[in-house]
Amino acid sequence: MRRSIQIAGVVPLLLLAACGGESASSDHHSSAATQKQSVSQPAKPTSSNQRSFVKVQTYMFKDDGTIPNNPTFPVLIYPGAFKGRTGQIVKTFEKNNWGNNWVDGVFTFHHFHSTSHEVLGVISGHATLKLGGEKGKEFKVSAGDVVVLPAGTGHKRLSSSSDFSIAGGYPDGQDYDTQTKETQALKDNIARVGKPKQDPVYGNQGPLLQIWKNK
Repeated sequence: MRRSIQIAGVVPLLLLAACGGESASSDHHSSAATQKQSVSQPAKPTSSNQRSFVKVQTYMFKDDGTIPNNPTFPVLIYPGAFKGRTGQIVKTFEKNNWGNNWVDGVFTFHHFHSTSHEVLGVISGHATLKLGGEKGKEFKVSAGDVVVLPAGTGHKRLSSSSDFSIAGGYPDGQDYDTQTKETQALKDNIARVGKPKQDPVYGNQGPLLQIWKNK
């Protein structure tokens, strides 16, 4: 998906994507992130509909004055959620009502979306992403990993393999903006983005529905 966008202080850019094996892992250098307990089990599934979820890692990032991050919802990482079946990523996002999909890469500068949450699913290759802004945390992601970024979460690509490809999606096919510096108006936008109705990977029984609490 290609879009022209205007970012304050930056010339118009050709937008190839909104952002752009091994399980997802983080580089534990200095960081403003707080990791919460992983969640791996669905809430009381019936025997006829029992599902097994990957262990979802959660991280909260603080507002650093430039990147607002999200004050309510943590970043969710689903390591290897599509391992061996990355061809199903986009179809699964669409089925679970995370639409407006694209397949491309991730920008190499810190940016965030104030009007929508975003899901990213690695289709091929591997990359190192930095989440949470300049004071955030580095994460290594590879084919099959999924990252859910609540509205306002800073993200950029630090490095990647030549075959790196990632898919994106948004709850209810929501349109999105691309921002590089917070303002009060953008923070107000973020505060209005509520909890999605479905988990992008597991649908009606997914971990996101357990971890992200209603405002």
